[in-house]
Amino acid sequence: MSHAVARLVLRLLGHALWVGVLLALAVTLAASIGETRLGLSVVLDVLGNKLWGAGHLLDPIDEGIIWNYRLPRALVAGACGAGLAMSGVVLQALLRNPLADPYLLGISAGASTGAVLVAIIGVGAGTLSMSGGAFIGALAAFALVVLLARGARGAGSTGQIILAGIAGSQLFNALTSFLITASASAEQARGLMFWLLGNLSGVRWPAVGLALPVVLLGLVLCLWHRRALDAFTFGADAAAALGVPVRQVQIVLVACAALMTAVLVSIVGSIGFVGLVIPHAVRLLAGPRHTRLLPLSALCGALFLMAADVLSRTLIKGQVLPIGVITALVGAPVFALILIRGQRSR
Repeated sequence: MSHAVARLVLRLLGHALWVGVLLALAVTLAASIGETRLGLSVVLDVLGNKLWGAGHLLDPIDEGIIWNYRLPRALVAGACGAGLAMSGVVLQALLRNPLADPYLLGISAGASTGAVLVAIIGVGAGTLSMSGGAFIGALAAFALVVLLARGARGAGSTGQIILAGIAGSQLFNALTSFLITASASAEQARGLMFWLLGNLSGVRWPAVGLALPVVLLGLVLCLWHRRALDAFTFGADAAAALGVPVRQVQIVLVACAALMTAVLVSIVGSIGFVGLVIPHAVRLLAGPRHTRLLPLSALCGALFLMAADVLSRTLIKGQVLPIGVITALVGAPVFALILIRGQRSR
């Protein structure tokens, strides 16, 4: 038994090592690519100076670009990709709906409304940041969806949750549009629309300190319930027959997915399709077992969003595209393929 445990620990350490190396390489590449092209050696020298006081002689401008702008942006992009992908995995398993994604619960729409209230109306009297308002709005939208689902007939069914999420999304999207149209100046409207499409331009190190711990805690919590998620693949009744505390697991995991999405949306705005596309792609390669599906989805989501961020900065010279535009260009065709596949399988 001890030999089996030792082999398992060594295997897990080996997996963690190559994942860490892959992510470190991806972050380094993302930090070196941009409108101002900087070599990998410059990035490594900056890291050496900041982390270990190596004393490399560097241009202060290049050092500032890498440390203050590109590295935080790459790390937050990776965290957002991982968190949204994991949320998609959890919701697709719990709701047994292949089209479920983190924005199904109206969280993104609520975050948009909260951000607009702070930016335009001045809610919070200067004590709330735009991200803080987005976070509160996201939680409010999630609470509304829960209340709608609980108050409907057949409360708790996946159909009711999906319908409640659609209703909540439409309501908060309408409120956001109304507030922008009625109260925003042309400059405010432009900035908000850019943020609503997903914006990493304002990300700095404090955002890294918020996003990374939330995503890591979410990963640990989801992996802790990986066997319960496997059971939910066959339905709530099957999970209950296998001894899974259905209601408790549903509440914990849906709340986990909602809170991860709320935190990430409050930092970068709405980034669609990551939670829909990545779980399906990984499921085709690694199978439905959540022991593999969850960590691989987190890894692929992180790599995908870092790559999308690089594209958003380099696709059009002299202009930064909202990252949500890049993810939608990839995600929309995949979404259509999933719909077509679902129709054919009936």
